[in-house]
Amino acid sequence: MKKFKVQYSVLKNGSLIAGIALSILLTVILSQDVSAQLTAKLTAKANHDHIKIDFFYHGSSVSVRGISDPATDLIVKITSPEADQALRKKGKVAGLLWMNVGSVTFKHIPSLYFLNSTKKIEDILSKEEMDKHGIGYQALALHTEMHPVADENEKAKWFGEFVKYKENSHLYSSVPGNVSVTEKDGKQDYYVLMDWPYQAHPGDYLVTVYAVKDNKVVEKAETKVLVEQVGIVKTLSAMAKNNGALYGIISIVAALGAGFGVGMVFRKGGGAH
Repeated sequence: MKKFKVQYSVLKNGSLIAGIALSILLTVILSQDVSAQLTAKLTAKANHDHIKIDFFYHGSSVSVRGISDPATDLIVKITSPEADQALRKKGKVAGLLWMNVGSVTFKHIPSLYFLNSTKKIEDILSKEEMDKHGIGYQALALHTEMHPVADENEKAKWFGEFVKYKENSHLYSSVPGNVSVTEKDGKQDYYVLMDWPYQAHPGDYLVTVYAVKDNKVVEKAETKVLVEQVGIVKTLSAMAKNNGALYGIISIVAALGAGFGVGMVFRKGGGAH
């Protein structure tokens, strides 16, 4: 009888332990599901994500849309791969003539950098978070190595000149309030449309969307935009790279042909007056 009671007690305790273990396991699974749902709300999709550079290409446009958690601000960043770039210095020689007096090399910096956001980035994101995620010109400056520069003041000066040059070339921009949002069915739809400059080189461009809450990035999503040359533009570009002599001959022949054509037009029109 005692043996039966002991076995029953062991069985009862074993069932209790198994029940507790099963309860813990279910709690973990459910919490993982809830966590996955909370971190899977932000999406990003680029429209016109394959830009083709043909003979008539003169820029394009790109839009980014998706959904996010309600009551979150959004930052949309588009960047090219990082590379080294040079900026020529200009100065007065002998106090008279403005000439190139050297160059500054910028290391590990994108050739294209676009920022669009629901509000001013400084108002929705802390400086620490901006530096951490490479958001904003100041964050870029911290990340970029520059040579030769004498001190931080000179670095700030030439980085400012570099940004001005890029903005004038339509390759850098920071536009607050350009991301529109609409709440519907417990979700927030967002959309941004931007011009794509013809100056942007062929290649893969990374689109990163940041969801921001309480001055911190709480989630991000990524997609890509591909820019590539096609048709005769691709053929001529490959020729210029791989067979410079032939490309040079074709360029001369084309220039002579164009000049001959213009001459014929003027001759038929009786010449210039």
